[in-house]
Amino acid sequence: MLYLIAVTLLWAFSFSLIGVYLAGQVDAWFSAFIRIALATCVFLPFLKLTVMPKLLAVKLMLIGAVQLGIMYGFYYHAFLFLSVPEVLLFTVMTPLYITLLNDLLERRFNLKFLVVAVIAILGAVAIRYQGIDGSFVLGLMLVQGANLCFAMGQVSYKRLMHTSAVEQQSVFGWFFIGALMVSATCFAVFGDSSRLPSSSIQWGVLIYLGLVASGLGYFAWNKGATQVDVGTLAVMNNMLIPAGIVVNIFIWNRDADITRLALGGGIMMIALWLNQRLKVRSVPS
Repeated sequence: MLYLIAVTLLWAFSFSLIGVYLAGQVDAWFSAFIRIALATCVFLPFLKLTVMPKLLAVKLMLIGAVQLGIMYGFYYHAFLFLSVPEVLLFTVMTPLYITLLNDLLERRFNLKFLVVAVIAILGAVAIRYQGIDGSFVLGLMLVQGANLCFAMGQVSYKRLMHTSAVEQQSVFGWFFIGALMVSATCFAVFGDSSRLPSSSIQWGVLIYLGLVASGLGYFAWNKGATQVDVGTLAVMNNMLIPAGIVVNIFIWNRDADITRLALGGGIMMIALWLNQRLKVRSVPS
């Protein structure tokens, strides 16, 4: 739990740093690529190739490719269409995805959870009920793509490491290598090399996000995920929302519509509460 709490505080600043200094200014594919490349450098020295099971390495690469590589593609582009508080609030769906994915892997499924998804979407609509357009919908869908990738990675990593006795820091480099392969390919194919960082602040933000927020943050978060149950992991995913919004509003975005954010956020919290209630009732006594 301590790992998850520490990373929540660490990541609370990441959303605002991206929204204020990178979104719309630096190519999103490049931002994702350089961030993952720096994170990979952090863990390369810890890789122990001689004692590494090949199948475990492949699985970690696939998890990294989805949880980080593909997720960042959705995540960074969402900031082009949504404000930082909106991106944060729309991540409220991640716990639901974690629950659904875990139930799917356990060969359980409860249709009632789809009701929760609809309520959460209504919360998103409440935030922008006077300004819903194609860009808003696209931004919302991009965040959901990121949420789904992040949830898939967490559930898969938790299950994988539960059956493995290796030291996590000695193999986690493969996670970033898988993510790097995806982000490098996306930047080569879709990236705009004319929109690279143009100031020391932008480079500084990318270096911080790569080495600290990604490099240390994702290792600590995934390690923490292996030490708690799925329910706790799902709830901890949403602890980032209030922390990130507080940081963004009080430091960078003081003109945000607090009333509308509170209304939409409240509806989303009801969805989260209902999700927990349905999950408890679905467990046989």
